[in-house]
Amino acid sequence: MTNTDRVWLKSYPNNVPHDVNIDEYSSLINFIDDNLKKFKDKPAYTCVLKGKQKTLSYREVDTMSNAIAAYLQNLGLDKGDRVAIMLPNIVQYPVALFGIMRGGYVAVNTNPLYTGREIKHQFNDAGVKAVIIAENFAHELEKVIKETDVQHVITASIGGMFGGLKGMLIDTVLKFKGMVKKYNLPGAIKFSKAIKNGRGKKIKRYTSEKDDMVCIQYTGGTTGVAKGAVLTNKNLLYNMVQMRAWLGDAELKEGEEVMLTPLPMYHIFSFTVNCLCMANFGALSVLVPNPRDIPDLTNTIAMTKPSLMSGVNTLFNALLNNKEFLSLDFSNLKFVIGGAMAIQGPVAKRWKEVTGNDLIEGYGMTETAPVISANPLGNVKVGTIGLPVSSTYVRIMGEDGIIQGPGEGRGEIQVSAPQVMKGYYKRPEATAEVFTDDGWLKTGDVGIMLEDGYLKIVDRIKDMILVSGFNVYPNEIEEVISSHPKVMEVAAIGVADEKSTEAVKVFIVKKDASLTEEEVRKFCSDNFTGYKKPKHIEFREDLPKTNVGKILRRALREEAQKT
Repeated sequence: MTNTDRVWLKSYPNNVPHDVNIDEYSSLINFIDDNLKKFKDKPAYTCVLKGKQKTLSYREVDTMSNAIAAYLQNLGLDKGDRVAIMLPNIVQYPVALFGIMRGGYVAVNTNPLYTGREIKHQFNDAGVKAVIIAENFAHELEKVIKETDVQHVITASIGGMFGGLKGMLIDTVLKFKGMVKKYNLPGAIKFSKAIKNGRGKKIKRYTSEKDDMVCIQYTGGTTGVAKGAVLTNKNLLYNMVQMRAWLGDAELKEGEEVMLTPLPMYHIFSFTVNCLCMANFGALSVLVPNPRDIPDLTNTIAMTKPSLMSGVNTLFNALLNNKEFLSLDFSNLKFVIGGAMAIQGPVAKRWKEVTGNDLIEGYGMTETAPVISANPLGNVKVGTIGLPVSSTYVRIMGEDGIIQGPGEGRGEIQVSAPQVMKGYYKRPEATAEVFTDDGWLKTGDVGIMLEDGYLKIVDRIKDMILVSGFNVYPNEIEEVISSHPKVMEVAAIGVADEKSTEAVKVFIVKKDASLTEEEVRKFCSDNFTGYKKPKHIEFREDLPKTNVGKILRRALREEAQKT
């Protein structure tokens, strides 16, 4: 075996197969259609908000998503046009997603909390022609819609999912509390009316090949420019089949499982694992619109008694610090999956003590749809990211270009697998940069492979800042803040934070001595969504630089670690 061939594929516990295939499905739409019909009489998605609950069956999701597809087709959109979804975890989300895909369009998941500036970049980059957006966030779209190619807008409301008098009362309360700001989007149509207009109409069925793009999922990079990862039928189907194989011995019962879904489905982890994969089991997904409301989330858990759950370290930690959560009955809970950020050892230990369940940590990227590896059920090794999932090869590439085997040195984690993206949308140079000459995806994460094949992340190559599982890119923060007329220079780094793993800290050199911290925070609030806003702001006379004038973020990080 040559050095370039050295990879490690472990003999998995729990009879997880080395390889899987997607021969049974011709496309993601075929997968969706089959599951919606197979489990038609089962509850599919439910949303609980302050004790009020709305549930849709697989049959209802089937009918309503067909109506959305028909409505979109009647607008005159062409096959492959991009349609953005800007919705929190409400039952309209899966209806919108499946409707977009059934209509032959490409879904563009967009954080509904984005500011107008962020919306404009993503929509223009993807060439978005239509958007389905929650009313709570429509005022930001109004600011920039004329600077995009968006021609059609469908608005959804929190109350709209309940309908009738109850829904009207909920929307009225939200508006009264200022949670829905006034907006003016001429020609916009309500989600319920779009369904009504499309109901009963035939939709044109398009053929979709395995390598066809079905989703553009945005991520960043060390350049700070948000890039759209092109995910195909093959990428997403493989990742779902891989997860089903990984869960082979979990004793999941089709049509009976309840999956708590606190992570937003516009995030790749929840998008694939919760929204798509769980449909393959006919599970009921419990959608949580606001997981930061821990008391309400605890009440939701008590009401729905989930058997499965996904989340991030910060969420698990917050729940463990809630007295009501500690008193819940966890007898239904079978397993819990943690991703998007590292699971801390003390949190995993405490979770096991309280719930009797392991926190099963996995690893993935937007570029891999997302799962690369996971701890096998019954063989969890805390502090590791587990073993590669089926049909997935991982190698540790040392700085000297020598592949590091089990028990050897550290290096960049690189991946070769069918769930690896096709590339970045319309960015061939960025795509080339993230792949090796022999076709392996460079993750940018430094890891080691233990003697038994388990993987462990030890560092990051990227300057990326990880805030509660979301990527924040220093160049974006610096570029925006530097546009303030009173700012001379700025550098952004990540610093340790007990609640969110990392928090954004910025160092600013003033151009105008009158600049205040309050002004900077107001400017950031206008330009960044919540997790990107700097938590710490420090003014300095100058910033450390290389001899060619490049700001040394590394020096700032090292300094911050000492304080």
